[in-house]
Amino acid sequence: MTQISGVEFGNYQSVTDVFIEACGKYAQKPAYSCMGQTLSFADMDRLTANFASYLQNHTDLNVGDRIAIQLPNVLQFPIAALGAMRAGMVVVNTNPLYTAREMEHQFNDSGAKALVILANMANMAEQVVPKTGIKLVMVTQLADMHPFAKRVLINTVVKRVKKMVPAYSLPDAVSFRQTLALGAKKAPVAVPLTLADTAVLQYTGGTTGVSKGAQLLHQNLVGNMMQVRELIVDILDTDTEVMIAPLPLYHIYAFTVSLVMTDMGHEMVLIPNPRDIPGFVKELSRHKFTSFAGLNTLFVALCNNKGFNELDFSHLKHTISGGMALTEAAANKWQSVTGCQIQEAYGLTETSPAVSFNPYHDIRIGTIGKVLTGTQVKVIGEDGSDLGFNQEGELCVKGPQVMAGYWQLPEATAQVIDAEGWFKTGDVAILAEDGFIRLVDRIKDMINVSGFNVYPNEIDDVASQHQGILECAAVGIPNEVSGETVKLFVVKSDPNLTEADVLAHCRENLTAYKVPKEIEFRDELPKTNVGKILRRALRD
Repeated sequence: MTQISGVEFGNYQSVTDVFIEACGKYAQKPAYSCMGQTLSFADMDRLTANFASYLQNHTDLNVGDRIAIQLPNVLQFPIAALGAMRAGMVVVNTNPLYTAREMEHQFNDSGAKALVILANMANMAEQVVPKTGIKLVMVTQLADMHPFAKRVLINTVVKRVKKMVPAYSLPDAVSFRQTLALGAKKAPVAVPLTLADTAVLQYTGGTTGVSKGAQLLHQNLVGNMMQVRELIVDILDTDTEVMIAPLPLYHIYAFTVSLVMTDMGHEMVLIPNPRDIPGFVKELSRHKFTSFAGLNTLFVALCNNKGFNELDFSHLKHTISGGMALTEAAANKWQSVTGCQIQEAYGLTETSPAVSFNPYHDIRIGTIGKVLTGTQVKVIGEDGSDLGFNQEGELCVKGPQVMAGYWQLPEATAQVIDAEGWFKTGDVAILAEDGFIRLVDRIKDMINVSGFNVYPNEIDDVASQHQGILECAAVGIPNEVSGETVKLFVVKSDPNLTEADVLAHCRENLTAYKVPKEIEFRDELPKTNVGKILRRALRD
């Protein structure tokens, strides 16, 4: 039995151990549902084994190699991710909304050798893969895990009627269904993983700068699973719990929540496109859901929908929020509509992600709750001294969920994790004597759009490549729906430059949520005496 920092790991040595044990215990129970198709734990055991076998017996990939997964919330995602781990490989979670530039950076930085991608975005892979070390591309269509008739119907409508699959040419690509068929011919070889092995490279900007790969070990993910499980096991206490999972599995919040649900034998209903609120509500009407994982933006959007207000919430007993700050207005509205309080958590990519949780029977809106079992926090001043209680300072975290470091970036890692293992979050907080934590502000300039990290340096870099821009600076500004949006301040080099010109350039090179929603032209930008742009002055 393994114990780390007071967290009991049992006999688990990896995410794979958790999954395989769950498949044995809950074989006939539903594990994942999506678009009307449900896979049991036994189905998941078989399909992940097939995918692992394919990787081991039909490719040149080896244990420890990185495999990028670029999928929305469809059944293929957990099959690919857990199958890759069963083969001893490292998952590189990749946002399906990424532009070609963003994909190229992440694939090259991670050293990914294989890619699983949805056909809807395979045209992007056609552009990017030749510029990377990826040798194997596996393409899947939206309904590939559905029975034959429904699969053909849905995939045909998506491609031919809705025109959602741009033409692409990847002559050496393998279909995802083919990988499962080939892998089914031979059982996979069990790979003896340990808690010290890397499970996932989860990309983030960290506390500063451009996107980096947070190296999350099996210890980090399993540890955080056990920490969170402890808080909800008495709430989701039946054998028929159903969690709605609209948040993307490629985001660490949903990725870890899915692991918790797997360990507890609960069903997860995957929502491929939560931005389609009417479609989302229609899917919700089909389920007696007992748990919901969301974030502020989504709670607001759903509560403003008439159909959502008319749903049956008699089974709902648990709602968790993370990814961005929960507003009091959103929390109150959700409770008035659903009858269920929201249990807000706080975390970061670098902490796998959960650090603290509001206790279920003592929820205090405006705080991020209390730290999880085995987690230590402190608030430090600019000189690094521990400020103790009721003082504003930088929040630091220590525990089994803290990442090993940024992938192949020892200097960047040393800037945020000290010799004793304390991780500097970059967030300003106040720690109360009763253990509740309140976030005050951010040290870092990162912008949080609907739970997604947007890094000003990246926006600046892309925008400044326009020949009509002399200099620019991106900041986050408050927004009632998304928490924050991006505003870009621009100094022109071409007097004829228009707002439309800047936006068109940004849309071509940035994912939609990173594109500025406001442009302000200025004659000059405020700077320090050494020439550094003062973003805080722009925000103010």
